[in-house]
Amino acid sequence: MSFVLSYHLTTPNEPQRRARPLTLPQTGTDFTSNDFLALANSPRLKAAIVAAMERGIPVGSGSSRLLRGNHPEHETLEEEAAQFFSSDRAMFFESDFAASFAVFSTLPQWGDVILHDKLINHSVYQGILGSKAEKISVPHNDVAYYEQLTREWKSAGGRGRPWIVVESLYSVDGDRAPLHELANIADRYDGFLVVDEAHATGVCGDGGRGFASEFQSKENFIALYSCGKALGVSGALLTVPATLGNYLINQARSLIYSTSPSPLVAAAVREALRILQDEPDRRNVLKRLVARVGERLETEFYIEPSGSHIQPIVLGSNSRALLVSDALQTNGFDVRAIRPPYVADGTARLRLSITLNVGQDEISAMLNCLAFALKEHPA
Repeated sequence: MSFVLSYHLTTPNEPQRRARPLTLPQTGTDFTSNDFLALANSPRLKAAIVAAMERGIPVGSGSSRLLRGNHPEHETLEEEAAQFFSSDRAMFFESDFAASFAVFSTLPQWGDVILHDKLINHSVYQGILGSKAEKISVPHNDVAYYEQLTREWKSAGGRGRPWIVVESLYSVDGDRAPLHELANIADRYDGFLVVDEAHATGVCGDGGRGFASEFQSKENFIALYSCGKALGVSGALLTVPATLGNYLINQARSLIYSTSPSPLVAAAVREALRILQDEPDRRNVLKRLVARVGERLETEFYIEPSGSHIQPIVLGSNSRALLVSDALQTNGFDVRAIRPPYVADGTARLRLSITLNVGQDEISAMLNCLAFALKEHPA
């Protein structure tokens, strides 16, 4: 006897719809991945893995880091990452979500409040949901509203700490957070600023250290860095003040109850950080590609460029976004449609990810195809 599992994905007040497949095949020129510096297939990373295996580094860790799974390769990576990011302490997790969950399920306490940007990515948001603290969504990049909410919360008797949570570079819109203004609010109200640098890691800021590197010396600052995007590997690095790092080791459930990441992955992340330092021209080439995309979007499509390697093309309806993305994919360009609930209703879009997996010729050809597809499928 066999059984077929039938299921539907729905959002509130939305009719049932067929579930999509896990992913489309990895075909076509890459305008979708987060492999911004084209390191995922880097010969240097491959060589680092081989060298690590030859010196006896195991594939698996065997247990959690509080038991026998704390390998010297993890420790060395964390020391080097702390030095690279100029932080008191760096902690290595198996995923961005595990790092987010560790922070928010452990550090904010009853009586605290978490003020997060409305557009914060879902990995961070799901981590926030694990917190004991009150949670408030704030309109995107609205500094005045952060200030107002924090002031009103304090005036109403809030005795804990406010935690301001943002992305330095937003994963779908490609715009930046007003970090200096938010850091000032955190300082004035005895709060914390938590910055997700996932999409800025390796690409933005001084030496690829992200946009918030200047805050690393502050005692009320925490940053999350993805190892699975521009660094080309997997996992996440969390930078924290030393005292908070010690507390997380003893209290963070995603650290205590998870088998630690592969020591081989730690070795690869170490090499990725060295590549950032040894090969700065990768970032320079990417900047030129981003500028080329921005110039054409502004002059030919009348679309405001994001100024970053993440460029949204907002099309409005789900059907139009799907039709245009299908046209691009049919012509060999891997561009995906992003639809609700991942974005707000009526703002379905294409998300162009500019990486070093493409060159000027591929970008020109993709934009030519996009122009034709937009005419074929008008709003």
